[in-house]
Amino acid sequence: MGETLPGGPGGARPRSDILRGPVQTHRVKMVLLGSSGVGKSSLALRFGKDEFRSTSPTIGCAYLTRAVYLKDVTLRFEIWDTAGQEKYHSVTPLYYRGAHAALLVYDVSQRETFVRALVWLKELEKQYIPGSTVIWLVGNKVDLAQGRQVSVQEAQSLANERGLLFTETSARSGDQVCELLLAVAHSVHECIGVQQGGLSEWQETPHVDLHRRDTINPFVTCCKV
Repeated sequence: MGETLPGGPGGARPRSDILRGPVQTHRVKMVLLGSSGVGKSSLALRFGKDEFRSTSPTIGCAYLTRAVYLKDVTLRFEIWDTAGQEKYHSVTPLYYRGAHAALLVYDVSQRETFVRALVWLKELEKQYIPGSTVIWLVGNKVDLAQGRQVSVQEAQSLANERGLLFTETSARSGDQVCELLLAVAHSVHECIGVQQGGLSEWQETPHVDLHRRDTINPFVTCCKV
């Protein structure tokens, strides 16, 4: 089901040991793109809080954060969940410009969302400099595999052809979600973080989780490897 991603059985688990020595924290902007209803908001919620709940269509864009601890650096992900509805299409580029990682999300049980992912890719390619953004093709809702309309082989072939990374997930069950985030973190750190000025230092500022009306602390539990 997609490529094998880093992480042990059951996904990465938080650890209680203290990291030794100073560790830099870098900011990583990650954007989720795709048609309405493919599960972008549910994936973002899994990334940020490891929760699943039914969500309404996103208006404009929603924002969460998540820290990922690698061996010698902490990456603080700013996760931008964009609206997939056509009426918001013109403003979406405002949110994904400057992204270090972009997830092109489709529903494995809805072929038209797979086709639409290519449209999002073309739009994204207008905004980024090659080598500055890690792009991942993500087939979501594998819990609906009995109604699958897009095969793993077809999606993997497209990813290979367009130079994308690929995996499949289920936001509902959490299958491969944490592993995907860890894999994105490794790719961003290896491909962008090593460049001079590739990633900026994280500056702690207050933010509001736009998925909820009540104000809560968006700085939640962390993935660690």
